[in-house]
Amino acid sequence: MTAANGDRPLRADARRNRDLVLASATRLLSDASGGSGGSGGSPTLDAIAKDAGVGIGTLYRHFPTREALVEAVYRNELTAVCDAAPALLDELAPVDATRAWMDRYIDFMIAKQGMADALRAVIASGGNPYAHSRDLLGSAIRLLLDAGAADGALRKDVDADDVLVSISGVALAAGGPSMREQAGRLLDLLLDGLRYRP
Repeated sequence: MTAANGDRPLRADARRNRDLVLASATRLLSDASGGSGGSGGSPTLDAIAKDAGVGIGTLYRHFPTREALVEAVYRNELTAVCDAAPALLDELAPVDATRAWMDRYIDFMIAKQGMADALRAVIASGGNPYAHSRDLLGSAIRLLLDAGAADGALRKDVDADDVLVSISGVALAAGGPSMREQAGRLLDLLLDGLRYRP
């Protein structure tokens, strides 16, 4: 982990503070009800710093603007979802790992919906939080599909991008917390379509 300016690695306490800010920002920004302390339902940087248990100066040292913080939250969550694929394959059979990853992706999409206004502000300021997102997610899905095809459980003729679009469609249609059960059923149907049948 490097400092915001990329000059040197962060000290352990600075890394811990950065992680605390990211965790609080993720929770508060993803809260569809808006968290606390913000206008229009969006939490202020002061509220995020307070929730993280750090001073506002500490937050600004790591994230000089609100847009920088929002983009870091999005990228941090995206990385966690993509990194989950190999970790799940270490623990579970490929079919089970694929289904578990689908759930994680739906949770990621729900959080992203809660951050929609904040992400739009990043884009309006000239940032691009979505750069490389599709490639990273496609690589994670391809890893899962290849593992499932190698053990004979999943079809070999499935395009990772098609699966990504399908899961994203489930998230858009049934991604709200009250529809989570339906989303699970739709993911089960999708996984059933990926299974190999001689």
